[in-house]
Amino acid sequence: MKVSFRKSYGPVESISVKEVVRPKPKANELLVKIQATTINRTDVALVTGKPFIMRFVAGFPRPKYSTPGTDFAGIIEEIGASVEKFKVGDRIFGFNDIGLGTQGAYACISEKEAISTIPNNYTFAQAVASLEGSHYAWNFLNKIDLRPEHKVLINGATGAIGSAMLQFVTHAGCVVNAVANAKNLEKIKALGATKVYDYEEEDFTKIDEEKYDFIFDAVGKSSFKKCKPLLAENGIYISSELGENNENPFLALRSKFFGKKKVIFPIPSDINASINKTKRLMVEGKFTPLIDCSFQLDQIIEAYQYVTSGQKTGNVILDLSTA
Repeated sequence: MKVSFRKSYGPVESISVKEVVRPKPKANELLVKIQATTINRTDVALVTGKPFIMRFVAGFPRPKYSTPGTDFAGIIEEIGASVEKFKVGDRIFGFNDIGLGTQGAYACISEKEAISTIPNNYTFAQAVASLEGSHYAWNFLNKIDLRPEHKVLINGATGAIGSAMLQFVTHAGCVVNAVANAKNLEKIKALGATKVYDYEEEDFTKIDEEKYDFIFDAVGKSSFKKCKPLLAENGIYISSELGENNENPFLALRSKFFGKKKVIFPIPSDINASINKTKRLMVEGKFTPLIDCSFQLDQIIEAYQYVTSGQKTGNVILDLSTA
């Protein structure tokens, strides 16, 4: 079988495609024929080992998984002797931000991982695109008390995290404005944004005179300092990135004790809860993952390069259905 492969941390161009023996599941494992994965920012961090702190969770000095991949959607072809929750033929999807080794034709995955069956009305591509971004979006929202009367701004609404968050906040009944690029303005409006700022033409921090209870920076390309004037008296700024000079964790700690406007640095946890919350919306037909494009396994370097270019909209799919 074919898998993506790397020996150590390095540039995305160091990934290759390799032929390996199909694995056999252990007693508590599922052998999954992978149909689709996404290539996302988490994958890029785990491949490159940047920021360096990623190496302490993904394996040091070498990565735990020689095959990258943090999420998957696929079909169970074989189960271990002690597996109880799933059966052969189940369509399942799952995610682990430390890695699962799923960017290949097959993978053996413990049934204890954060996995679930795929709703019948979702394709494999749609299912896998409902994982990574949604998990991080929920981990913004579970740090706050979001109510329908709140007004929210999302910076980076075209990404996997931002586009998921936009839908979750809209379903909560909030008024949501968003920041996106010109080619995606209509898509973001269709997902629920009341007003969309085109960051290619305007700086939302300088022209927006509205006040927000929450500003979610889903791409980490702004800052608390720039967004602070747009926050309401007790408003909160949350970013998915460390920020300039790694300032966001420090600002989150300091703002607990000084000032009315706060910073939250959302450390993600409980992937099972995120999948369950997203799946409920999927079953109800209330969640549409944003998908940019799809690559084949032999295009893996091009796929990673596209993700690192910063030009993707939503999710980039690695199609493994014929691998």
